[in-house]
Amino acid sequence: MTDKINPIRETDDKARALARRLLADASFAALGVIEPETGTPMVSRIALVAAPDAAPLSLISDLSLHSACLGANPACSLLVGEPEAKGDPLTHPRLTLQARATQADKAALKAHYLAAYPKAKLYYDFGDFRLIRFEVSHAFLNGGFGKAFQLSPSDLFE
Repeated sequence: MTDKINPIRETDDKARALARRLLADASFAALGVIEPETGTPMVSRIALVAAPDAAPLSLISDLSLHSACLGANPACSLLVGEPEAKGDPLTHPRLTLQARATQADKAALKAHYLAAYPKAKLYYDFGDFRLIRFEVSHAFLNGGFGKAFQLSPSDLFE
């Protein structure tokens, strides 16, 4: 019997820097949640802002399906990193975050959020919008072909 090759590389400073850059540069993410009535995964696109401590934040409406899903089960996943215009999209870096959605202090972070999304001023104070903080528990970086890494929160935020 042959030994399986582990495709995950040892996490190094270069991987940490790439993951941090992907997260800091992300203006949106794919949010994966579990739909409570069917138990099936659902993915939607959300706006994303790095909090002052670099944790991901998003302003979401209680009217959205993904908000209801997070209310039933705050466990979720985020995917950041978009392919560039040229080349094979699978060779471009991307970062998957496993997280738990928690409510952030919307009033305290208003100026910070609006600095990234000035047009959100139109709806930021609507009663159905909540600012969500994603508490990351684990991350997986695909840095391009043959460059896979597992990362901890301390790899991303310290």
